[in-house]
Amino acid sequence: METMEFKIDTRKSIPENAEHYYQEAKKAQKKVEGARKALQDTLKKKERLEGERKNIKETNIPEKKEKKERKWYDSFRWFTSSDGFLVIGGKDAATNEILIKKHLEKGDLVFHADVQGAPFFVVKNPENKEIPTSTLDEAAEMAASYSKAWQAGWGSCDVYYVNPEQVSKTTKAGEYLTKGAFMIYGKKNWFKRTELKIGIGSKGEEIIGGPVSMIEKGAKYSVKIGPGEKKSKQLAEDIRKKLLEKAGKEEREKIKATGLEEIQKWIPAGKGRVKE
Repeated sequence: METMEFKIDTRKSIPENAEHYYQEAKKAQKKVEGARKALQDTLKKKERLEGERKNIKETNIPEKKEKKERKWYDSFRWFTSSDGFLVIGGKDAATNEILIKKHLEKGDLVFHADVQGAPFFVVKNPENKEIPTSTLDEAAEMAASYSKAWQAGWGSCDVYYVNPEQVSKTTKAGEYLTKGAFMIYGKKNWFKRTELKIGIGSKGEEIIGGPVSMIEKGAKYSVKIGPGEKKSKQLAEDIRKKLLEKAGKEEREKIKATGLEEIQKWIPAGKGRVKE
């Protein structure tokens, strides 16, 4: 059993010593109660601050966007035509080569602008359906717009399409084809004086680009561009400004948050302008 020691002041009587320790005990009790209350107040304040911090954190966390499943054709230029056909185009010599060698199949159609160094565009047709004129027009439009005719500032150029079996790497004796280049044999089907133009629009939080008719149909707000005098970044700023002018209040914030690079990726190499 533990014992407690008390110092007795011999100058005071026993009742006086007892009163002294009674008063000291009361002071100690008040200190304990004060400390307990301070601890409770601190715990409540901590709980309140943690709740506020959690709310702030949850409010400021941007909503996670669902990651889109990456398709094999995402490394190319591509769009879905107004009639539902997948149309894929090369971006450079390497993707031109891959597109024709690995992904061209029977039933597809191959488009090419009558301009040196132009990319190939392929209308995919796995079910061997009859391809509507509207899809042919859209594919020709993209083949023309992403050719070097845009960089040269042309308003239009000629485009042709052929069947897969007419495209070959086989050359005449003594001739050599660089990467991305192919020989075309047989009859060509022509689209004369195809206008160079591209539609760029806003569809929810996504910026989409492609043939003007398809974009006007699929995007809530859109603009049309063609060859012009403005560099890519300046043109992208003009495009965003035009989209903001057309958009409603809710959509404006989404468009403002869109990086210029999301618009620039649809702009062909060279300069351009917004067409009214």
